[in-house]
Amino acid sequence: MIKGRIHSIESMGLVDGPGIRTVVFFQGCPLRCAYCHNPDTWNLQGGTEITPKELLKKLLRFKPYFEKSGGGVTFSGGEVLLQPDFLIEILKLCKENGIHTAIDTSGFGPGKFDKILKYADLVLLDIKHANDSGYRNLTGQSKKGLDEFLKALSNSNTKLWIRHVVVPGLTDSKEHILKLGKIIKGIKNVEKIELLPYHTLGINKYEKLGINYKLNNVPPMDKEYTKELENLLKEYIKKKRL
Repeated sequence: MIKGRIHSIESMGLVDGPGIRTVVFFQGCPLRCAYCHNPDTWNLQGGTEITPKELLKKLLRFKPYFEKSGGGVTFSGGEVLLQPDFLIEILKLCKENGIHTAIDTSGFGPGKFDKILKYADLVLLDIKHANDSGYRNLTGQSKKGLDEFLKALSNSNTKLWIRHVVVPGLTDSKEHILKLGKIIKGIKNVEKIELLPYHTLGINKYEKLGINYKLNNVPPMDKEYTKELENLLKEYIKKKRL
């Protein structure tokens, strides 16, 4: 019997896809992003063990609420791709029950991407950095994992929203944003692009867990400048596609 591990369930997600979303946070992540605000999801052995059918039963309780808004369920993390068999089964069950699904991912997992994308209605893809050295510095992993997922996306018709966190001194230069644009313009089915300003709201979790926070001296990102960079990115992609 397939079982997965989840960290928690949020019933009123408003920024995790279209409409009101029930958000299921999966346990376990292969990345160690310097700005991660959920370090308590890193350990794959943590969380609560559950079967796909048990999880579906919980999700169906919320269906009357998210269905009215054109919403659905978003599977987040941690990293959802780290538990592919469990993810595939719950995506199948949601589809059978008329539930719109989204996966919020960094694109890192052991495989079965094609099958996952077959059943997911939407992908929220968090691109951490535009080159391999920057990716390693920020996440502790090579950008190769993301590149493999991008290949699977190119063979899929799944709709895509792209997100990128802008961190002062790391990902906030115009040069970096244009390099990100080069990656995005080569991806199909992109419906939405968002640049998110870095914030420090998760620091207290590191203190409680006794984990060193790598960006301790980095201030929150200016929201207006983040919007300026987002407009620059969208204009660049628009010109390249004309």
